[in-house]
Amino acid sequence: MSDRSGIFAGNDPFVIARAWLAEAQATELNDPNAIALSTVDGDGMPNARMVLLKDIEDAGFVFYTNYKSAKAREIESSGKAAFVMHWKSLRRQIRVRGIVSREAGPLADTYYASRSLKSRLGAWASRQSQPLASRAALMAEVAKVTATHGPQPKRPPFWGGFRIAPVEIEFWADGAFRLHDRFRWHRRTPADEWTVDRLNP
Repeated sequence: MSDRSGIFAGNDPFVIARAWLAEAQATELNDPNAIALSTVDGDGMPNARMVLLKDIEDAGFVFYTNYKSAKAREIESSGKAAFVMHWKSLRRQIRVRGIVSREAGPLADTYYASRSLKSRLGAWASRQSQPLASRAALMAEVAKVTATHGPQPKRPPFWGGFRIAPVEIEFWADGAFRLHDRFRWHRRTPADEWTVDRLNP
C-alpha cells in the first residue's frame, strides 16, 4: 500500500491498534478502551452494548463477561461478533469483525484476580441480563456471596473472557472536508494472510 504512512504505518494491524489505544489513553476523559460490541440472536436480531476491551494480543482482541449474559449466549450461538472503538478526542475509530472463542484459562484467572474485591464479588452476585426484583435484592446477594467466598474469591465458572480473532479490521481517521482516511485489513479466515485496501471515505 504505497500511500499508507503516518498513523497507519506498518503491516501489522494489531500494532497499529495498540498504538492508537495508547494515544487515546492520554486524551480520552473516560474509558478509552470502551468498545461497542455487536452480536445477533437466534432470529438474526442485532444487539449492541458497551464493554471494556482488556487486551489487544498479537492475533486477537479480548474482553470479559458473564457467560450467562445475553451477549455471551449470542456469541456462543453464532461464534461471531463485531465491535467499533471510537475516540472523539482523536477523531479516529477502529472497526473489527471476527470469529470468537472463549478465554477461560489462566489469563482469565489473572485478569479476574486483578479486579477490585467488590468487582470480583459482584461477578458472583449478578445473574447478568436476568430480571432483578430490586436493588436491595442485588445487594443482599452481594452480602451472601461475600460471606460464602470471603476476601479471595476464585473466578466464577460462569465468568471469563472472549477472544475475537478478526477477519476484518478497518482503521478510520477524520479528514478535511469529510475526505476521511480509511484502510481495511481483511482475510477469509483468521489463519489467512491479510489483504489491505484503502477505501473511499
